[in-house]
Amino acid sequence: MTTYTHGHHESVLRSHRWRTAENSAAYLLPRLTSGVSLLDIGAGPGTITADLARRVAPGRVTALEISADALAITRAEIEKQGLTTVDLTVGDVHALDFPDDSFDVVHAHQVLQHVADPVAALREMRRVVRPGGLVAVRDSDYAAFTWFPESPGLDEWLALYRSVATTNGGEPDAGRKLLSWAHAAGFTDVTATSSTWCFATPEDRAWWGGMWAERITNSDIARKAVSTGAATEASLQEIAAAWTAWAENPDGWLSILHGELLATG
Repeated sequence: MTTYTHGHHESVLRSHRWRTAENSAAYLLPRLTSGVSLLDIGAGPGTITADLARRVAPGRVTALEISADALAITRAEIEKQGLTTVDLTVGDVHALDFPDDSFDVVHAHQVLQHVADPVAALREMRRVVRPGGLVAVRDSDYAAFTWFPESPGLDEWLALYRSVATTNGGEPDAGRKLLSWAHAAGFTDVTATSSTWCFATPEDRAWWGGMWAERITNSDIARKAVSTGAATEASLQEIAAAWTAWAENPDGWLSILHGELLATG
């Protein structure tokens, strides 16, 4: 396994809890029907998991995380929402502890960019999905992030993030590679698409910019950057200030590209 670049600081969880099935899995939703079984790999804080569970009920959803600590965060959300059709388990996407043909749908949001071997992970997803079932993955593509106005501080942020993620063993530009990884994993029936998140309203800018100003100085990314010499505390503060300045600019605009994949098992 790689080192998870983001970690679980509250600033990270605040970002991840914003995610819903509607804003993060819209490409999959038309293919879901009630009663299907679904494996959600990398369930995180569980907000997408909960949405998917309601859509496929009475079918069961299995939420998988890499550690008991990470799974506890998922469990808290599922219990808060009172859902009874979600099972929780710890596991490694490279070696899923399920029999062949176990699920109708396997879903992973922002997972393959963080794993050591995304092709092996997709092979495992293909193994545990039933014949004719669906594997759905979505990953951002950091090199394709774009914003206005130009900002040397945000340029530095992007270069630093991509450096830290690569050092941790991940692939920050995963979105553009999903189709090639799926072909390498043996999928032949594949639909590749893309979609974006866009932050441009004052409220969205304040939330996103404020989150990253905190995240770049307090989360695991900050600790890794400083410990490896990729950044200093002072340079991280400068990046945080750049996020704050962008958020306060009435012309501020940011678009985040995601690659998406629907593959038939």
